[in-house]
Amino acid sequence: MSADATLREQICLLAKSLFERGLTHGSTGNISARTPDGGLLVSPTGTSFGRLDPARLSHYAADGQFIDGDHPTKEMPLHTAFYETRSTAGAVVHLHSCHSVALSMMPGVDPDNFLPPLTPYGIMKLGRVKLLPFFLPGDPAMGAAVRGLAGKRSAVMLANHGPVVAGKDVEAACNAIEELEDTARLAMMTRGLNPRMLTDAEQEAVITKFDVEWDK
Repeated sequence: MSADATLREQICLLAKSLFERGLTHGSTGNISARTPDGGLLVSPTGTSFGRLDPARLSHYAADGQFIDGDHPTKEMPLHTAFYETRSTAGAVVHLHSCHSVALSMMPGVDPDNFLPPLTPYGIMKLGRVKLLPFFLPGDPAMGAAVRGLAGKRSAVMLANHGPVVAGKDVEAACNAIEELEDTARLAMMTRGLNPRMLTDAEQEAVITKFDVEWDK
């Protein structure tokens, strides 16, 4: 099997796993990954993560020209913004995951550090997550907001919408966005219960030991 075919299968397999575990639903969410030649494979618009067809993924050349496949997701500005500002980005995933969306609606959330420091894993896999304001779905302004971060964040949370995460490859991006949703779930479960957070010293130890990209 060619590298392109393997990547197509991997995108669809991981997307189906996210869908089957309820991390996105219906025809929500979108996913993209760099091909070995520098192009992009992208989930088509209006498709379900549970039923993606490897042969129908939108395919772009390295110069951004559409090659073949179905029409891409309307959230392409989000994806291209991450690829253009983060040289390490090999894949981007956007979900409509329930707990992270719920947390984005809560008062008192820090827009510069969306996830509370409940476990080391959110820090290790995501760094600091930026909470962006609400945009209409498909609004190119979302891409402009990501570009405004100048590549300093691997993950953002779109208020009242869903998380977007870039990773070195499609598996890493999916693992990271799952960690974002799981940390948000913990935050919602413990909200108002005064849970013990990681101390500043403990957070710094995690950042140092695991060489976390931590925009300050």
